[in-house]
Amino acid sequence: MDNKELISNILEASTNGVITTKDINSAGLHRNVLQKLVITGELTRFGRGLYIRNNVWEDDFYMLQSKYSRGVFSHETALYLWGYTDRTPSKYTLTFPKGYNTPSLEKENVIIKRSILENYNLGITEVQSPSGNLIRIYDLERSLCDILRGNNNDIQIVNAAMKKYAASKDKDIYKLMKYAEQLHVKPKVLRYMEVLL
Repeated sequence: MDNKELISNILEASTNGVITTKDINSAGLHRNVLQKLVITGELTRFGRGLYIRNNVWEDDFYMLQSKYSRGVFSHETALYLWGYTDRTPSKYTLTFPKGYNTPSLEKENVIIKRSILENYNLGITEVQSPSGNLIRIYDLERSLCDILRGNNNDIQIVNAAMKKYAASKDKDIYKLMKYAEQLHVKPKVLRYMEVLL
């Protein structure tokens, strides 16, 4: 099999449109192949070692997570993905472990949150992005606790999300209260639940 066939196979095998330097190296090709594919217009460089095919629909959620693998979608972005707000976020919110720092992250159009390791791991799950790719996100109960932390939260989003959760048959009050305790928002959660339940 010649290089052209190998490249064609790698491109076809990429169902989500993402090609990495690792994919090219694993096939025994030199990474300058990627630069040639960018020049010919078959790929677009998204970040270091990360490329996307030009003939696929770009999944911003998946691409951001591929670029910053420690990031977990959180806060209003997570509520949007869970269907608990119909407001499309103008900037995605990602939570990283405290101490994680990548200079290129500051240049992204994202809201960056940091969390101590014991809280960072709390409630991480995977869901499909709107484009069908698996992404990491905080579960619903963790997301509700996150939006109650701090004072700069949109009260309309908070109220609507809490009201929808209280009315949901899938709610897990025990888990919500456990998270609220650990994240120090138990009094706020209790106030909402007392009014809504």
